[in-house]
Amino acid sequence: MARAITVARGDGIGPEIMDATLFILKEAGCPLEFEDVRMGETLYRDGHAAGIHPEVWESIRRTGVLLKAPMTTPQGKGVKSLNVTLRKTLGLFANIRPVMSLAPVIESRFPKLDVIVVRENEEDLYAGIEHRQTDEVVQCLKLMSRPGTERLVRFAFEYATAQRRKRITCMTKDNIMKLTDGLFHAIFREVASEYPTLSSDHMIIDIGTARLATRPEGFDVLVLPNLYGDILSDVVAELSGSVGLAGSCNLGRTAAMYEAIHGSAPDIAGRGIANPSGLMNGAIMMLRDLGMTQAPLIENAWLKTLEDGIHTGDVVLSHAHPQKVGTRAFAEAVAARFGQKPTILRAASEESIGVPRVPDLVHPPHPNKELVGIDAFIGWRGDPNELGPELVAATTAPLKLQMITNRGVKVWPDGFPETFCTDHWRCRYQREDKGVITHHDILALLASIAEHGFDFIKTENLYTFDGEPGFSAGQGQ
Repeated sequence: MARAITVARGDGIGPEIMDATLFILKEAGCPLEFEDVRMGETLYRDGHAAGIHPEVWESIRRTGVLLKAPMTTPQGKGVKSLNVTLRKTLGLFANIRPVMSLAPVIESRFPKLDVIVVRENEEDLYAGIEHRQTDEVVQCLKLMSRPGTERLVRFAFEYATAQRRKRITCMTKDNIMKLTDGLFHAIFREVASEYPTLSSDHMIIDIGTARLATRPEGFDVLVLPNLYGDILSDVVAELSGSVGLAGSCNLGRTAAMYEAIHGSAPDIAGRGIANPSGLMNGAIMMLRDLGMTQAPLIENAWLKTLEDGIHTGDVVLSHAHPQKVGTRAFAEAVAARFGQKPTILRAASEESIGVPRVPDLVHPPHPNKELVGIDAFIGWRGDPNELGPELVAATTAPLKLQMITNRGVKVWPDGFPETFCTDHWRCRYQREDKGVITHHDILALLASIAEHGFDFIKTENLYTFDGEPGFSAGQGQ
């Protein structure tokens, strides 16, 4: 019986590479039925704010699988990324991108590159919560949750184990973002202790990226927060020889989305020269996850096609007599090699590994949470040495103005005159003894601040959790 999947042909080069990919799937005899749906640029222009026709959700919920070509999100304020909408709405929490060097067939300085990137897909800065708060300052909220992070990290260890990998590396910037990235790192350490057969380590993202770019053969599996994972997965793909070759899977509990990692490339759309390999490899991942035996058949034929010197224009082969072809001709060349295996490159595994179980979301027990202060953000232009005394006069008991920072740097009391200041001030209020306060204390303070003519543009309550501060310390605290 045929397995139904949802198919979205995409924008730009999307329809061309999807046609080529579906041709290969059909020629290989994959027992699939295709449900075509509309999404992308034309839907935005037709007035669908999310870029998705309502029938799409029904189809994906029915099939559980979406094979998606690249989409174009129109540039402009208020237009959300279609990929982000799909991932978050469908709960596709894990993005999996395997990248392997195809040297010596495709020239690469890193012939031993073989890396799997497991990227968190729903949180971090990709929550897309942004505000313009003053004339000069905008903000973007970085949100990380313990349940979301733990599910992703635990899945990464399960996936690495299933793939018989030996090492898993986490990268964050928790030397600076001690609470958000610190949470990701802490959970990585906790989960790693449950998998003693896997080697695990952590690197700061900047030096980690530098080493990945110069010594990628030293890495095996990477598990990363959303933004870092997005960047590094493209870095790894480029190191392999071409971003156009890599496919990816976006996995959730009830649905999965398979795609190429590159964009819609509108500059070459309609010319029949695009490389279908990325989407094809995404489809191969789909077949493996569905347990279909045609996955190694197609992958081996693809590898043999490259070995024989047949390529699209974006790829440089080391073959003595390379033959550059268009999108359709490349797909036909792959289909013509069904049943053949590469002789230079490593042949695809015939083993069906499958997808490891998706871990449950685990919510931790409630800690003892106490309100101990407030950061009130003020929009104001002037000298902090003038702002400080005026806010002290506006302060209500039992709170005390502890400090004022500007873009995270303390400017009152005892700030430096060299510090550049903009019109965005964080004013930290706590009791003298750092004890517990009430919401009524905060409301009284904010009312007084407003009565004194100040515009409070944002507030953040300061809590302790089982006695531990749930907020970053200010300079000198």
